[in-house]
Amino acid sequence: MKYDPTRPKWVQIAEVVRARIASGEYPQHHLISEVQLAEEFEVTRVTIRKMTAALREAGLIITTPGMGSFVAGTDD
Repeated sequence: MKYDPTRPKWVQIAEVVRARIASGEYPQHHLISEVQLAEEFEVTRVTIRKMTAALREAGLIITTPGMGSFVAGTDD
C-alpha cells in the first residue's frame, strides 16, 4: 500500500479495514489479526492497535481480552 504522507498510517489502514467490513470481505465475527495486518501493511503492531482502537470506538469491532478483535455482529 502506498501511504499518503500527510495522513497518519493508522487512519489510512482503518479506511481499508472499514471498506473490507462494509463489503463483507470481513464478515461478522471475523478475527482482525494484529499480526497479519501488521505484516500486510508493513507497519508495527502499535500502528495496528491505534487502528483497532478507532474501529472499536466506532462500534465496528469488539475486542475480547485473551481472544482478540472481531468484526461486530448485529446481535452484539
